[in-house]
Amino acid sequence: MLSLAFPWALLLILAPVLLQWRKPAAQTVDAPILPVGHWLSDLPGVTRQGNAIPRWQTLILLLAWALLVLALARPQHIGEQVQMPVTGRDLMLVVDISPSMEEQDMVIQGRSINRLQAVKRVLNDFIARRRGDRLGLILFGTEPYVQAPLTFDLATLETLLQESGIGMAGRATAIGDAVGLATKRLRDRPQQQRVVVLLTDGANTAGEITPDKATEIAAAASIRLYTIGIGAESMIQRGLLGSRRVNPSRDLDENLLIRMAQQTGGEYFRARSLPELELIYETINQLEPIELDGKFYRPVTDLFFWPAGLAVVFWLGLFLFRRSAGKLTLARPSTDGGVNHG
Repeated sequence: MLSLAFPWALLLILAPVLLQWRKPAAQTVDAPILPVGHWLSDLPGVTRQGNAIPRWQTLILLLAWALLVLALARPQHIGEQVQMPVTGRDLMLVVDISPSMEEQDMVIQGRSINRLQAVKRVLNDFIARRRGDRLGLILFGTEPYVQAPLTFDLATLETLLQESGIGMAGRATAIGDAVGLATKRLRDRPQQQRVVVLLTDGANTAGEITPDKATEIAAAASIRLYTIGIGAESMIQRGLLGSRRVNPSRDLDENLLIRMAQQTGGEYFRARSLPELELIYETINQLEPIELDGKFYRPVTDLFFWPAGLAVVFWLGLFLFRRSAGKLTLARPSTDGGVNHG
C-alpha cells in the first residue's frame, strides 16, 4: 500500500500559480539571468531576457517542481502486517547423552526404543509448541557442550537435536557442569524469563562443579530448574540362564533432582514411560505459558528518492539543452559570411 508521510506538503504544488498571480504590474529592475528559466524568473526583481520560454520547457519545469513536492511529501510503501517475535522465555534444554541413555526401556506401539530416542520424539513436539521463546540445547556426558545457542530458529534446533548421539560427550554424567553451563548462557537474559529443563537418567559422576553448587548459582541468577528423571523402574531382562526382573533406573539420583528443583522454584518429574514423558513436557508447557499477544508492525519502505531523482534529471536535462542551444545561437553564421558572435 502506498502512502504519504506528509500529505499536506502537496499544497506546495500551487506555489508557482500563486507567485504568478501575485506578480506586480510595475516594471522590474534588471537582475542576473537565471541559468535555467522557470517560474522563479517571474519573481519581483528578476528579469527574464531573450525570447519567452517555450511551452514544453515550462511544462517540464512544472513537472520537475511537482516531483520535488511529491518527494517532500515522502511517499512510502507500507507492507503487510507482520508479527514481531514474541518476547517470551529463554529456555535451555539440557539433555543427558551418556551411554546409559541407550537403555531400551521405553515402548512405542509395542516396540522398544532407547531413552534418547524417546526424548527426541517428545522434545520435537515440545520445541514446535514454544514459538515465541528463545530455546537452546545443551548436551552432556563427561562434559557439557552447547549443541544450539539460544535461538528463535526452532527448526534448526530440532535438526541439531536429531543429530545428537549417545556417547558424543563422554561416558560419565556431569550434571553440575551442565547446569553451570546453562546458567552461564542465561544469566545475562531478562529475569523472570530464565528456565532450564534438565533431563537425566543417572547420578552426578563427573565434572568440576557439584550439582548443589551449580544449583546455588542458578538460584542466585533467578533461573528455574525443572528436572526430569527418565527410565523405567522395572523391566524383564533376558539372559542365558533365563529371564529376570531388574530396575534399569537404579542409578538415578532422584533426591538430587528433587533438591535442585525445589531450591530454584521449579519442579521435579519422573518419566517411567513415553506417555509419562509426554505428559511432563505438556505440564511444563502449562507451567511456563507462552505470551501469545505479540506486537504487530507494518514494514515501511521510503520511496521519496525516486521522484526527487527524476526531478533532478528533468532539471539537469533542460539546463544542458538550453546551454547547448545557447552555444549554437552564438555560433550561427552572419549574413555577410562571417560568424555572428552575438
